[in-house]
Amino acid sequence: MADERLTPRQWASEHLERLEDLSISRVVPSALTLLGLCSGATAIRFALLQDWYGAVIAIFCAMVFDMLDGRAARWLGADSRFGAQLDSLADLVSFGLAPAVVVYTWSLSEMGGAGWIAALIFCACSAIRLARFNIEAARDEGATQSYPYFTGLPTPAAACVMLLPLMLSFEFGGDFFRNSVFSLVLIGAASILMVSKVPTPSLKYIHLDHHARVAAVLAVGVLTPLMIYIPWTTLIAGLLIYLGAIPIGIHALHEKTAEQQSEL
Repeated sequence: MADERLTPRQWASEHLERLEDLSISRVVPSALTLLGLCSGATAIRFALLQDWYGAVIAIFCAMVFDMLDGRAARWLGADSRFGAQLDSLADLVSFGLAPAVVVYTWSLSEMGGAGWIAALIFCACSAIRLARFNIEAARDEGATQSYPYFTGLPTPAAACVMLLPLMLSFEFGGDFFRNSVFSLVLIGAASILMVSKVPTPSLKYIHLDHHARVAAVLAVGVLTPLMIYIPWTTLIAGLLIYLGAIPIGIHALHEKTAEQQSEL
């Protein structure tokens, strides 16, 4: 049976439908995710060139893209399973592999094989954390408005913990923070927190009352110039505040759970 040929009008209509599938609302979130992936890969290149400033900045650029892609997908109504999987793959490179390579080339290489094993453990824990996040998202068991907590430390936060010795070195100078044992302790802590079931606050779902929102806006206004003039101090302080909020969040969650059980 001979194939029917399309008329010019049918051919044009078919290709216009394909172009509609490639609308901006679908392309933008994935493009931001891929930019984050490229930033993480670039951090590895900087690490191999021993450009530590460039490596850390590249990872923080990946964090910015990681925040933007999810928001862009929600704003444009382009949430998809493909985007979620792509985001996790990019996160594994940017917040699992890249920080491990950066810290290994910066200090852990002095420990030889043991340092590389530590870096591999961090990568493996990052993969486990992301796989669990995907499963929880598929089952609607992740952070929500009523339960604004992740299970375990998110990989971007774990990457920040890994990079803490470098940031301290950038700010205060000297080789004290380049000690491989210090990096090893932080890798162990970050890896355990990622695969643990410790509830960690989700900034996206934390509810703020009116007064707290005003304070948050003022805080952002103060932090913006600080990020320009004293970036490393600001980032270190922000990380320590976030980590300090974890036990506070655990205590608040336990109190809330106890209240709910007493009402039953």
